[in-house]
Amino acid sequence: MDDDPLFVIDPAGTDIHGEAARLRARGPVTRVLLPGGVEAWSVTGYHAARQVLADERFAKNARRHWPAYVEGTLGPDFPLIVWARMDNMSTADGEPHARQRRLVAGAFSPRRIAMLRPRVERIVTRALDELADHAAERPGEPVDLKLRYAHPVASRVIGELLGVPDGDPDGILDRAGYVEPNPQKAAVEFASLRSKIEALVAEKRRQPGEDLISDLVAAEPSGCPVSGADGGSDAELVGLAQLMLNTGAEPARNLITNTALALLTRPGQRALAAGGEVDWDDVVEETLRTDAPVAHLPFRFATEDVTIAGVTISRGDPVVVGYAATGRDPELHGDAAGEFDARHADKRHVAFGHGVHRCVGPALTRMEVRIAVEELFTRFPRLRLAVEPGELAGQGTFIMNGRLELPVHLR
Repeated sequence: MDDDPLFVIDPAGTDIHGEAARLRARGPVTRVLLPGGVEAWSVTGYHAARQVLADERFAKNARRHWPAYVEGTLGPDFPLIVWARMDNMSTADGEPHARQRRLVAGAFSPRRIAMLRPRVERIVTRALDELADHAAERPGEPVDLKLRYAHPVASRVIGELLGVPDGDPDGILDRAGYVEPNPQKAAVEFASLRSKIEALVAEKRRQPGEDLISDLVAAEPSGCPVSGADGGSDAELVGLAQLMLNTGAEPARNLITNTALALLTRPGQRALAAGGEVDWDDVVEETLRTDAPVAHLPFRFATEDVTIAGVTISRGDPVVVGYAATGRDPELHGDAAGEFDARHADKRHVAFGHGVHRCVGPALTRMEVRIAVEELFTRFPRLRLAVEPGELAGQGTFIMNGRLELPVHLR
């Protein structure tokens, strides 16, 4: 690594976009100090990020490619240890990753997404009714749009995809996607959710339905929970389901919340969308560019010395990609890169990743968020913030880019 002082990442993510700008000022690739005192590289430039994300010399498996993890030199209280311990499609490389990706790809085909649309519309309508009822019970009081609307919409949509029973009797959706900053508590949360998913998988094996988990069960060779062919082991199947649940929940909640906030704080943009002068899809896409739901995602590891944007990342070095930073890169979008305008012709971003590890479900996410936000502003045309924008707190993590809550008045 070079001689520049390390940029210390704020673990609480107090100022996601301000920190991203300060990182970019040091170059598209720069050294950082992660929570727990771990040195790494942060990539915030758009073109540099695409290079890293598409380069197979950056692997995902910490158990093979991160010397500090393999040698056990990480502190026991390293707050990001859960990201290194993960053993699922998101941390697999090569053929194991490709095979797992094939298992879930069918659930996100255009035909399956089209089939899900009426269910998503019903979920949104139900959530809007519940939101109105909650506000009616507390006249004059603010209602938290993230908790009371974005949370149930995102949770129920991914629950519908996976086949979680209506009403979520086992509480699988309650904590889906939640990022617990305490490593000990995170391990407990992870184990608790996994045991619930194991029970759901067992139930789908007994009574399959039209859902992703049933599809994964059906892909098991001869219906047996063992590895082989294009199927997967039982543990792998549970891991895939848990990954889909987590990645389909919190990012979608944040995107619904961030998109709503973009319009609540920009009356002109809101009027353009409401009047049909810009498409709601463009509103969502501009939010993905300027306020992506994921900020800095761990980890990738250089499997050999690699030079990106004139900087050499050494073999074994961990890398985090600043997804929320890349869409605001002035080298791509000019001096107004941080300004939200749904009329922008160029909305390039990497909010869903890039390369072989890109998100498998962007079509579903775009569809559900577009429906959720359009119907929200149609149902409540007088919707307004209940606090000043500067009073809104972040989520308390540098990994996600969202608000802890979004207090609004519906009328």
